[in-house]
Amino acid sequence: MKPRIAVLPGDPSGIGPEMTARLLARARNIEAADLLLIADPLVLESGWRIAGVATPEPLRLRDLDALRFEAGRPSLLVQDTMGGRAPVLGESNAHSGKASFEAMQLATEAVRRGLVDGIVFAPLNKHSLRLGGLQHEDELRYMQERFDVPGFVCEFNITGELWTSRVTSHVPLKDVAALITGDAVQDAVRIIHGTLVRAGVEAPRIAVSGLNPHAGDGGSIGSEEIEVIAPAVRTLQAQGIDARGPYSPDTVFIGARRGDFDAVVSMYHDQGQIAMKLMGFEQGVTLHGGLPVPVATSASGSAFDIAGQGVAKIEGLQHAFDLCVRMARETAGARAAQAAG
Repeated sequence: MKPRIAVLPGDPSGIGPEMTARLLARARNIEAADLLLIADPLVLESGWRIAGVATPEPLRLRDLDALRFEAGRPSLLVQDTMGGRAPVLGESNAHSGKASFEAMQLATEAVRRGLVDGIVFAPLNKHSLRLGGLQHEDELRYMQERFDVPGFVCEFNITGELWTSRVTSHVPLKDVAALITGDAVQDAVRIIHGTLVRAGVEAPRIAVSGLNPHAGDGGSIGSEEIEVIAPAVRTLQAQGIDARGPYSPDTVFIGARRGDFDAVVSMYHDQGQIAMKLMGFEQGVTLHGGLPVPVATSASGSAFDIAGQGVAKIEGLQHAFDLCVRMARETAGARAAQAAG
């Protein structure tokens, strides 16, 4: 059964609309799933013009109650957020932030109503989102609240076959050490282990990074590795999870790139992000873990500096789309089984 995927063009002022246009111009993507575009038509027109590609004419819908799909073309839930004006390119602004935030609201509403099985979005801009009304730490925490998900959620970053999760995310560095607890480390490992299994990796091998330089160097450069991280790893091992570490943060990705691990759990945002983006920035995927449906995007940002130039590459967004479709088939199957009674 085809999954139903909501597709959002991201921040209208960035490269998202042109990336979305190129994604939809590939016939195999139209065939892979029933696609629900959520956007102001002016945003899509901007993307088509910049990308210089032709895409199937979407079936226009006035609201989610009218949702239906036709073979060979996406459905478009029409927003009216741009006020009749084309997006201003290359800058953070409240107008574009409001458009991308409202598209996210509608996509999460479609999930809550069981109308779609996953969400793919082109790059957003967090500052614009906040100008447009977002009051959460990031879009993941917003979706966590919308879906009423208790406990731990996490961004996974994926480059090729290597995945990462992190114990802390979009918080100031000065706050990180206090947030590194045994429970938090175990949560970050368990969530990526479970998602890897769901994505088809039978027995994930997971490396856990230390927090301090040289993983604390035996306690001479910090004690978190000895007091917190290593005990958490031992607990996970006793539960049958192949977790290893803590490893020195400056060398763990050398082994990971070699293929020694399926995933690395880092302690904070840039500890993993810098390494992953160096290994494949344009191909990278971000997957939001812990939500009831797969939610994926490219690892690249809104790239205001090249917006409107028609040079944005879509490999990362294509990989995000492929992963979301693959994982959403499970949700679609459950939806079909429920409908059959």
